Amino acid sequence: MPLKYALVHEWLTPKATGGSELVVREILNYIDADLYALIDFESRNPESYLYKRQIGTTFLQHFPFAEKGIQKYLPFLPLAIEQLDLREYDVVLSSSHAVAKGVLTSPEQLHICYCHSPMRYAWDLTFDYLRQSKLGNGLPGWVTRYLLHQLRMWDVLSANRVDYFIANSYHTARRIWRCYRREATVIYPPVNIENFSFSPDKQDFYLTVSRLVSYKQVSLIVSAFNQMQKKLVVIGTGPEMKKIRKIANPNIQILGWQPDEVVKQYMAHAKGFVYAACEDFGIALVEAQACGTPVIAYDAGGAKETVRDIRTWGETGTGILFEEQKEASLIGAIETLEVSYSKFIPEYVRSHAEQFKSQIFAQRYLEFLQTCIEKKFSKCM
Repeated sequence: MPLKYALVHEWLTPKATGGSELVVREILNYIDADLYALIDFESRNPESYLYKRQIGTTFLQHFPFAEKGIQKYLPFLPLAIEQLDLREYDVVLSSSHAVAKGVLTSPEQLHICYCHSPMRYAWDLTFDYLRQSKLGNGLPGWVTRYLLHQLRMWDVLSANRVDYFIANSYHTARRIWRCYRREATVIYPPVNIENFSFSPDKQDFYLTVSRLVSYKQVSLIVSAFNQMQKKLVVIGTGPEMKKIRKIANPNIQILGWQPDEVVKQYMAHAKGFVYAACEDFGIALVEAQACGTPVIAYDAGGAKETVRDIRTWGETGTGILFEEQKEASLIGAIETLEVSYSKFIPEYVRSHAEQFKSQIFAQRYLEFLQTCIEKKFSKCM
């Protein structure tokens, strides 16, 4: 009999359109799996590929304002994911950046987790979360710290429920080892290269596209461009929007949220794409390179794997990496790109992005899955 598959993700909402959702979509293109999530508001969205699809959810589906983000219910996420009854499936695939890997499985089942990141709230962003939260001070602060402590313990415990980890970058693989002491195979996530138009003709402005949250460091980019008086376009929305609008000088254009087609046009014609966050992978960096647009990025995380510094790679370089999340370091990188701009070959920038296209992800993911299935079920088949 054919194996029966379940695919588990954290949440499915119209606002959740990042790299983890691209992985879910790509997996479903090749594997006939029943889909589960903590909450689902996509299957009622006529514009979504999940429209009218049957999706299993948890009790969080009925919590107030869940559609706007269930991070506010963080202490309930582990309990919720453990309520999904997946006993009828042979293979459980999880796409996890928070708790999806924590589903309960039996020894007879195979569980493969594509890990986008160990839970940031519990690990890397703990102190940012406490500083920005209204519950970060006084007695509520100590309660929040205790809950995060419990969340970290659950996160480590639930990692033992996974048979095989896949990481979206070597940076993430190292974080998985640090948090869980588990090895992970690296398979880069799919990037829809073909959806981004290559253009050798650039205009005199820089671009950043990002959620406007503190760790993305958009305010750092704005401050640097304030000093340099160069044109910058900022696309994205988030809790830091008011702060960024307040500090931005007239040379900076803040567009807020924009549809995909508008984003692609700006990416294709920008002189350079600027990114100052430490990302586990950073799909936007690859999308910009697919347009033939050089990238200025913080020299950490996935950027070290996706951006080739022209000072090292010569004519096959695709951008400039800067060492510190400080204005002076970023300004130095921009000045270096300006001086080196004639050395960039847009065709090479595009060619480098091709190695991250969706077809390569699908091939590597399916090969890995087949290997794991053969190890697990060969004696039974």
